[in-house]
Parts: sequence; structure tokens; C-alpha cells
Amino acid sequence: MTKKTLSLAVPVYYEQEVILQFLKETKEVLDSLDVDYEYIFVDDGSKDNTVQILTEASKTNERIKIVVLSYNHGKAFAATAAFTYASGDYILYMDPDLQDPPKEIPRFLETIEKGYDLVWGIRKEKKDSFINRLYSKIFWGTLNKYTGLEIPKGIAVMRMFTKSFAQNLLAYKETNRFVEGLFMKVGMNYTTIEIDQRERFAGTTKFNFKKKMQLAFDAIFDFSELPLKFAVRLGFLFILGGIFSLILLAIEKIFFIEYQTGWTSTISLIIIGIGLQLFFLGIVSLYIGRIYRESKNRPLFSVKEYINIHKDKQ
Repeated sequence: MTKKTLSLAVPVYYEQEVILQFLKETKEVLDSLDVDYEYIFVDDGSKDNTVQILTEASKTNERIKIVVLSYNHGKAFAATAAFTYASGDYILYMDPDLQDPPKEIPRFLETIEKGYDLVWGIRKEKKDSFINRLYSKIFWGTLNKYTGLEIPKGIAVMRMFTKSFAQNLLAYKETNRFVEGLFMKVGMNYTTIEIDQRERFAGTTKFNFKKKMQLAFDAIFDFSELPLKFAVRLGFLFILGGIFSLILLAIEKIFFIEYQTGWTSTISLIIIGIGLQLFFLGIVSLYIGRIYRESKNRPLFSVKEYINIHKDKQ
């Protein structure tokens, strides 16, 4: 019986402090399994020694395959590149920082071989600061509420999926790529397993608050029309506010207060006009937003160099 093959899809960005330890720990686990495996590292524009370290390691280990992107595209695009060049029957997506421990790999394999297309890793406890944990809770709660994606709570980067799942995933060509949302859009048969998270082995995370906020905006704009609907609702509020102020001013003028006419009604009409503008702008934007997302059709990533990857896979 032919062995199953496993591809480790690993985006890397300034990971010189952890990459050798990652190779060491994953190799110890993978060599103990009855599976052929490969590494697909995608460097997302690192300026440190990450690529050099991986290149040196690849000289004595042909399982290590490297795709060097021409500039920093962002993690979602680096991950997409890794999925593109992975050839295994199963693909394991994980970070090299070792927060999601390699010792969990056998459990992922055991679970996916039960017939699942995707196995999410769920963190038993998120090893992070209170602020980051609070941010994550608000972000995922808001996202699920307004997009209907129903992404499992507490997901880790670490997850395993089949080659057929990857092919379906890669068919989504949009350039605003929120990876977790795309995983849910593919659907298919998935399950979850709980994993123990560790502290980061070394170095510092490159996923700072600015990038987290960018991810949040990408997710909301890519998988919901919430901002546009908000513009429409705000327009309605302005309209109602303007109408209410006109009624109130008319009542005051008739029954209570003597004041110079003209300026109050003008202000009310301006408010109504602003509301109408926002209302119609919101409606038009619903259509423009849909067109904009699909119109660019740019390549998802550009590659500077391939190492240990055959030309027929490019």
C-alpha cells in the first residue's frame, strides 16, 4: 500500500531565531510516522537570515522546498503560495514559532484519516496577553455575527486538510484574502481537535496591532457589507433627525417661541440632504464594492526564487 504524503505549508517572515528548532522538532515527529513528507516554506520578504538558513538546510535535505516571494505580500498570500506548491495528499498549515506544537501532528493525521476534509486546531488556552485575548474575543465574535461564517472559536493557525480541499480553496482568486473566511467558504466536511499551545520559542511576533486591525478590516470588508449597510442606516438616521427637527421647530414656532425664521429650516434641510446623499451613496457602494473586489484580477503573489521545487510545478 502506497504511503500517504504530507506537505507542511509554512509561511515565514523574519524567523531566523526559530527556524532550525522548528525543523528539528517537526523532523523528530514526522520521522516516527508512516508517511512521506515535505516542507513548503514560503518566505514573505524577510530581510534577515531566514532564507539563508533554510537554503543551507535544503542542501542536505531535499524534503525542504522553498519559495521566496519578491516582496512582503502579507501572510494570507504567503499561505496561498504554500498551498499552491504543496503536493501532499494532506497539507498541514502551521507557523514556525512552535506555539502550536509539532507533537500534535499525529493527532491531526489520525483524525483526518477518518474521512474529514479539514481538521481545525482549537487552542485549549490562548497563551497571550490579556489585551490580545480580549481583542481576539471581540474580533471573532463580531466577525461571526456580521458575516455568518461561524468560524470555530479559539482556532489556531495549525490545521490539516486534504489535497482536494486545497484545490477548492485555490479556486478562490480574490485579492482581498482573509484565509479563515475562505476556509469556511470552501465548506466540505470538517471537525476540530483541541491542542495545547506553547509560548513562542524565540523572537517576537510580527503580527502587531496594526496588522491585526488590517486583518479585521479585510475580514469585515471581504465577507460582509456591514460598512456599506452602516452608511445606509446612518443616512436614514440623518433623514429622520432632519424631519423630527422640522416638526419640532414648527411646533415651537406655532405654540411657544418667537424667533427669526429661515436659518432653522435651512439647517434641517441640509441635514436631510446629507442623509439622502449617504443613503444613495450607500446603495451605489453596495454594487461598486462587489465589482471592485472582482475587477482587478492581479496575480496573488510574485516569486523571486524557487529552491528544490521542480520547474513543472511553477
